[in-house]
Amino acid sequence: MRLIMSIAAAGLTLFSMPASAEQGDWLVRLRGIIVAPTENSGAVLPTFPDASVSVDNAIMPELDFTYFVTDNIGAELILATTPHDISGEGSLAALGEIADTMVLPPTLTLQYHFFPQAKMRPYVGVGVNWTIFYDDGAKQSLIDAVGPTTVSIDDSVGVAFQAGIDIDLNERVFFNADVKYIQIDTTATLNSGGLINTVDVDLDPIVAGIGFGVRL
Repeated sequence: MRLIMSIAAAGLTLFSMPASAEQGDWLVRLRGIIVAPTENSGAVLPTFPDASVSVDNAIMPELDFTYFVTDNIGAELILATTPHDISGEGSLAALGEIADTMVLPPTLTLQYHFFPQAKMRPYVGVGVNWTIFYDDGAKQSLIDAVGPTTVSIDDSVGVAFQAGIDIDLNERVFFNADVKYIQIDTTATLNSGGLINTVDVDLDPIVAGIGFGVRL
């Protein structure tokens, strides 16, 4: 009985020990995220001045790595890739989805962790985002309307803002909730047999996620 009580006490002690990080430590987090563009689209010029575009939300996993420069300051690299459908609006609304793309937005933020030794550790961050668009393509609805069309979307560099919290589950594992606002401004070019149309889009997504992390 005494042995069982000792094991139970050790287990409670282990569970209560913080998963907090200190200078030189690494944190690895895996989150499920929703990427919700708050897009502001210009006109599709010169052919469709009364048209614009919208971009749908995406839900995907995200992986990030944080290195602690000091007990309070960490540098986090965020990695994910998401698919997005692009729909016509205005005079192109009847076409529905007109294009799609894959988005790779590696983001590096510098974070401040307010209570590095506590069990609940809020943080804020600011950094830089580089968004790469790849596998761009026209949907059949657009091809049927204007003929064979290629789609090219420019890469973007912008500012990222972040806020989140880590909550201990045991000495190494913690729960995480995180939200980011990322500045992504781009131009899409549609080439329909030599007829070139362009549309400027400020995507500026809100990226919200929850998941788990481990202290290495």
